[in-house]
Amino acid sequence: MAVVPQNYDEWEHCITVACGIPLTQGFVADRIAALQNASDDHTKRFIETWGTEHHAQTLAWFKEAEARLAQ
Repeated sequence: MAVVPQNYDEWEHCITVACGIPLTQGFVADRIAALQNASDDHTKRFIETWGTEHHAQTLAWFKEAEARLAQ
């Protein structure tokens, strides 16, 4: 597995297994809100560290998680 996730399954594994964070509706909703808030300090640091493309991809993965949880 790559250090930086390359697809949804790798990202999900990174969050749930490597980090031990369950993808609950509340967690996912909070992360989507934060990642969409350009004024959020954590989001600013995320973009500075990982770049805008990875930020957009991570937001998309959280939105995919949201959709999967809604099923």
